[in-house]
Amino acid sequence: MVGGGGREHALCWALRREDPATTLYCAPGNPGTAELATNLPIGAEDLDGIVAACDKLDIGLTIVGPEIPLSLGLADRLAARRRAVFGPSASAARIEASKAFAKELMEDAGVPTAASRTFTELPAALEYIARHAEPLVVKASGLAAGKGAVVCATRAEAREAAGAMLGDGRFGSAGETIVIEEFMEGEELSVLAITDGRGLFILPPAQDHKRLGEGDSGPNTGGMGAYSPVSIARPTLLDRVRTQVFEPTLSALERMGARYRGVLYAGVMIDAGGNPRVVEFNCRLGDPEAQVILPLVSSGLLACLDSVARGGSVRPIEIRPSDRAVTTVLAARGYPDHPEKGAVITIPSMPAGVTVFQAGTTRNAAGKLVVAGGRVLNATGVASSFAEAQRLSRSAAERIEFAGKTFRRDIGWREAQRQ
Repeated sequence: MVGGGGREHALCWALRREDPATTLYCAPGNPGTAELATNLPIGAEDLDGIVAACDKLDIGLTIVGPEIPLSLGLADRLAARRRAVFGPSASAARIEASKAFAKELMEDAGVPTAASRTFTELPAALEYIARHAEPLVVKASGLAAGKGAVVCATRAEAREAAGAMLGDGRFGSAGETIVIEEFMEGEELSVLAITDGRGLFILPPAQDHKRLGEGDSGPNTGGMGAYSPVSIARPTLLDRVRTQVFEPTLSALERMGARYRGVLYAGVMIDAGGNPRVVEFNCRLGDPEAQVILPLVSSGLLACLDSVARGGSVRPIEIRPSDRAVTTVLAARGYPDHPEKGAVITIPSMPAGVTVFQAGTTRNAAGKLVVAGGRVLNATGVASSFAEAQRLSRSAAERIEFAGKTFRRDIGWREAQRQ
């Protein structure tokens, strides 16, 4: 398992639950994965180190969690050595690594999305903004840890966002190209599919909460919580996402010589008429979506990932039909811009139905669990009703202790209103 965040902890947990006898390594992992796997002191972006470890340990299957090693070509490196790897090639991972590329691909494939323009020079971007209707969205084209999209209520805010990216280098190389697009009204949905590039299996849809504050207020983050399934994601809607989004996108990638093997994540906006339009693509399991989707899997996950990794067809996965899951992200004080690290964490024993996934954690010299990142923990509740899963998640988040703990108490508020 490549990666060391909450998504990778959830993946290790799901695979260990499905196959307790498997030998599992995680690079670099975290204190949570250390309870399920042997952590290796190799960074997720250290491609040489990961390839060498796979050779030394004779790893039978590598699962790549984060987007950066995929965009750097880790799957290509391992495939060249005839090692089974689950995750797309670098050319296919461009669908997340470059929003400009994704927009061009969608236009060519006829995939519904927001109208947009791409810019590399600030004066041209400012001229376009001056003529654009309000509100509008400014996005760094490259990888920005889920924080590169700025929803701007006014053209003045858009000018500031574009200046920060193209002028001030706020997101480094990720912001050297920006995409300016129309603001889409509606409700956002995360739809993830495991695919071999042609066939696909759609996992239970989820809804992420990107804003830091309750009521979806405050700055964008990597995600403050999620729930799954989502009641608006009826079979007819998912069929439209399959035929209008996934299938034409996969076909377009294959025509380019970039057949996609792995998880394809489509963030889609559902308008008042129930029509889906793509907000973004990701080339991996979402975070925190993985922390609510994986607990709903009952069997078949490992066999499916292994088959795709070996060049075979996607296989069906058994999903627990009656379960509902909610996860609450516990973040550090100062997140997302200046998270404070080092606070000691206390996780009490949890009731049945609650799992705490670790993300930004480490152990200090005294062996105590401490904060080591912006998003620290995920408190996931699973129950037969949404209301109970929501209560379990929120209660667990309240009981966990560390100085500066920040979390939302309204994860799943739209679903609660519908019910």
